[in-house]
Amino acid sequence: MGDAMTRYFIGLGLIALSGFACAADDDSDAITPYRPSVSSPAQLPVPGQLEVELGGLHARSDAARRSSLPYAFKLAFSKEWGVVIGGEAHVWARDDSGKAQGLGDTTLVLKHAWLVDDATAFGVELGTKLATANDNIGSGRADYTLNTIFSRDIGPVHMDANLNATRLGVFDDGTGRTQFGASASFSGALSDHWGLTGEVSGTHRAGTPSGTQVLTALTYSPTKRLTFDFGLARAFRPTPATTQVFAGVVFPLAKFK
Repeated sequence: MGDAMTRYFIGLGLIALSGFACAADDDSDAITPYRPSVSSPAQLPVPGQLEVELGGLHARSDAARRSSLPYAFKLAFSKEWGVVIGGEAHVWARDDSGKAQGLGDTTLVLKHAWLVDDATAFGVELGTKLATANDNIGSGRADYTLNTIFSRDIGPVHMDANLNATRLGVFDDGTGRTQFGASASFSGALSDHWGLTGEVSGTHRAGTPSGTQVLTALTYSPTKRLTFDFGLARAFRPTPATTQVFAGVVFPLAKFK
């Protein structure tokens, strides 16, 4: 697992260099990073600009380990409508039941934004998780999510607040089929190139323990069209607690006129 992750991060660096070359062509259309927080912003990328987000994630909970390579492709057709296709390019998992690896699940999201002004926006996302992972990694069934978003600039701080509901394809008897989630992310600039993100999120489903997580990350943007991030998240509930470390990059891949 470690060697594969090392090779991936080397590849990630090479891809980032390619992204830097793309970014150097035109600095007029800035990217709109969605990672690394759980919360989604209401704002869409520049219409016609295909953006890619790549990363590495490692989670540890008691004796369980899980590493994955998350990705997302974002494309807006206008300032109000866009799509996001994401998932995990590969997953390595290990727990008391054994080891598993392979392709992760895939998510498809249709997004609509209402732009109130330069500082305020509302959004809604309708998404589905396709069961492209094997049963040892994923649930083997599709999930459906409705996510509502409120984004606002509060002085130098940008806030993204999400409320969502997910209808699960697989659930145990005596538990609810719908999982509710809430999150609030706050980000701001530390300097011309460095930024800081903090977030609190949680989940609730009838018949199961509620979840609570905090996240913090640093971002580095050498240009407006390239952003690196790295940080950690800690899920205190349910127990045993889970710790995640992550890193990633966002850059434009193509521009459709």
